Amino acid sequence: MAKFYSIIYIIIYSLFLNDFLDLSKLIVRYTKMQSFTEENYLKIIYHLSNNNDQAVQTNAIAERMQTKAASVTDMMRKLAEKELVAYKKYQGVRLTDSGRSAAVNVVRKHRLWEVFLVEKLNFKWDEVHDIAEELEHINSAELVDRLDEFLAFPKNDPHGDPIPDKHGRFTNNTFVKLSKLKSGDQGIILGVSEHSSGFLKHLEKVGLTLGRQVSILDTIDFDGSVELLIENKKINISREVAKHILIKR
Repeated sequence: MAKFYSIIYIIIYSLFLNDFLDLSKLIVRYTKMQSFTEENYLKIIYHLSNNNDQAVQTNAIAERMQTKAASVTDMMRKLAEKELVAYKKYQGVRLTDSGRSAAVNVVRKHRLWEVFLVEKLNFKWDEVHDIAEELEHINSAELVDRLDEFLAFPKNDPHGDPIPDKHGRFTNNTFVKLSKLKSGDQGIILGVSEHSSGFLKHLEKVGLTLGRQVSILDTIDFDGSVELLIENKKINISREVAKHILIKR
């Protein structure tokens, strides 16, 4: 059923983007791709490894996927047979070069589609994740490259996360967690590390959105909460909120 809905997405978006690909060829390419589940596992391993060669334990993958450890083990063996991961029981799993390339490609597609949904279809930043989760599995390099060009090669998604280019290269962003700033510090909101709808709606409500300049007025030792000044308006946020806001000094 998920594949059916994603093919519908292909039809809608290929038409919206001026039919820049032959639809029948696009669907044929799509049906030959790796499964949704395989790509999701690769993406999760990539994120859990902190984007490097760090080994990831199957229990951590199971928790993120909300599945049983035995199911994760079965998938790791399958991915290892395809040479997408290096897996040894009790030693965790690492992405191979081809596995990392596949994971980064999924990340790229997800973030480009989020930009498209926000900039061209006027979705809010808290509404796009689930839709992009479907669209990220469309298997057409030409479509993604043209989408990238159509959007003028964005460097960051609507949440501030960096978008890799077609070669898998990221633009380095230097940031610090707002919770690490001290009284008197200033900076620009560069991104967030928490993408849940509830969190993003809260930031929208209090005015903590991308590009806003903030000044730290005070930090409370007792509970770690922070008093901020945003455009001459004082607000207070909890330590939990502050640690997920990324600031460029």
